[in-house]
Order: sequence, then structure tokens, then C-alpha cells
Amino acid sequence: MRRKANIHDHRPPGPDRPRPVPADDLGTVLMHEHVFVLSEEFRQNLPETWDERQRGDDAVTRLKALAAAGVTTLVDATCIGLGRNVARVAEVNEQVDLNIIAATGIYTVADVPDYFRYHGPGTLLDGAEGMTELFVRELSEGIADTGIRAAFLKCAIEDRLTPGVERVLRAVAQAHLRTGAPITVHTNAVARTGLAAQEILRSEGADLGAVVIGHSGDTADLGYLHELIDNGSYVGMDRFGLDILLPGDQRVATVAALAREGLAERMVLSHDASCHVDWFPPGVREQIAPNWHHTHPHDQVLPALRQAGVTEQQLTTMLVGNPRRYFSWPPRPERRPASHTLPPEALRATAEEAAGR
Repeated sequence: MRRKANIHDHRPPGPDRPRPVPADDLGTVLMHEHVFVLSEEFRQNLPETWDERQRGDDAVTRLKALAAAGVTTLVDATCIGLGRNVARVAEVNEQVDLNIIAATGIYTVADVPDYFRYHGPGTLLDGAEGMTELFVRELSEGIADTGIRAAFLKCAIEDRLTPGVERVLRAVAQAHLRTGAPITVHTNAVARTGLAAQEILRSEGADLGAVVIGHSGDTADLGYLHELIDNGSYVGMDRFGLDILLPGDQRVATVAALAREGLAERMVLSHDASCHVDWFPPGVREQIAPNWHHTHPHDQVLPALRQAGVTEQQLTTMLVGNPRRYFSWPPRPERRPASHTLPPEALRATAEEAAGR
């Protein structure tokens, strides 16, 4: 059985240390998924809404179907703010022949968590950015006491850039500079906020070539997608099945159009599904998005893309080659900025030095 993947951990595996999985061995990858998305305080205080064993068994069943469809690796974009529980996911992963890659980061579309509200740059108490320290630790040492290291950074922006969202984006960029870890950003394609995310990340010196602008596939606006790609990032065509946001045929046509332009190397595919999400009353998710399930990409989406003219080589690029490049960041020594108030020019110099450029 595969275990939750430590992509760049070159130490020998042990009973409390998942085995490392080289990026070259990730195989077919869905680049933006979730196992569990939970409102953790509500789960704790409404115990009748959660059965640990039943939910775990259901997740195993769903992920086994995903693996049987040909998926080798699932990128779990669940970070703090989405009820991340790496130990829970690891228990599921022990029963499924699938690599699951963990994220660090914070999901917020408004304010920073209260835990960081009063300390950090520009706050009441000022000081170093504690979010960055947390992210770096989870990338370099592991998440809590699980022995599982995160392999990428996750952050979010919805319809507008708030001060809290900007602070998280900058903290993520700083962790990227110190570790080399790639970034995935939840964005609102209709509001075109992927561009704002790119600008903040770039102002901190981040390499936009190591960034996936998530949920870009929620729009058929090729002009917007070209801007994101021209800035150097991957675009996440990653919500197949959420037809309520954009019909599936338009999603397919958009991917096919970009592929015809030779841009398969800048797209990754997924469908942003979860084994369980508690954001909807029981049964509503299946009612409003009947195609939003784990085998939809391989059962319906890939055949539709082929029918639209996307070649096997292009599909392999989007499902195998691009994820491999994204996760091939060098496991270099952590480099700390001399001050948390370094200007962007100095941060860029630090990044270039760390990358050997």
C-alpha cells in the first residue's frame, strides 16, 4: 500500500515516517482534490453529524474507485481553515493504493485566523510572521506529530483582495522563498482574482512558474486565462463536475482550445471533489452537482477531451508531466531572510541565490 507521501524526504521510512515518493513516480495526478473538508468546531459540537468509522469507510470506497480508474496520486489541497486532519487522512490512506500529498497553508477569503491576528508584521504586537514559520516547519519537519511533511503551499482569494488575504499570500510567498515549495491558490475566475494573487506573490519575489492558479477552469474567458499563463503560472482546470458554476461542455471546450494553441504544458486537471464536505445539507451536493464524484474525470471528462481533439500526449502532459515538474522543487536548505521586513527586491535576491541563479 502507498502511504501519505513525503515527496522530498530522503530519510529511510519507519513506522512513524511515511516513505518518500520521488516526483518522477507520482504517475497520473489529480492536482486539486480533498479527502475531508470539515467545519471542525461544528463537527465537535454536533457529534450526530459525524461518524468517524462510517466516514472513513466511505472515503476508502471512494478512493479505491479513483485508484481503479487509473489515478496514482491525489493532491489534497486541504489546509488549515478547511478542517485539515492529516492523521485522519493517513488512516484512510493506509487502506488505499494511492499517493496522497498533503498541503500546508491557510484557507481564508477574508481575515487571518484569530491565532495570528495580534502578532506579526503590522499588527498590534508586530514581530516576525508566525504563519510563515508554521508553513516552513510543516514543509521541512512535518505536520504536528504525524511524520508527514507537506509538499506544497495553499492559500486563497475569492472575489476581492482583503488585508487578511494579502497577509496570508505574502506569508505563503515567504515560505516558498525559504523552502522552494510550490504554491496552489484558490481563486475566483469570474472575478479574475488570479491576477491579483499573481501580483502579490510576484511582489514578494515568488517564482510564478511554481504556482497553480486554482479554479481557473471556472471561466471560458480565454483572454483571462492567457494573462495568467503569460505571467508564467499553471492554470488549474480543476472543477470538472461542478456544472452549476460552468457547464462541463464549456470546460472541455476551453481546455481543448488552449491545447490547440500549444498550452497543454501550462494546464493541470482535477475536479476539486471531496469524500465528505459538511458545507451542504445531506443529499444536496448530489442534487446540485450529480457529476461531482471521483470517477467523473476518467469516465466522462477524458473521453470528452479526446473527442474535442485533445491528444493522448497532451493529456499525459496535463496529468503526469506538469504535476511531476510542479513537485520537482529542490530540497534545498532553508534560507531565512535577515529581517521579516525585507523589501521585495531583497527577497527576490534571496530566492535567486537559493535557486543557484
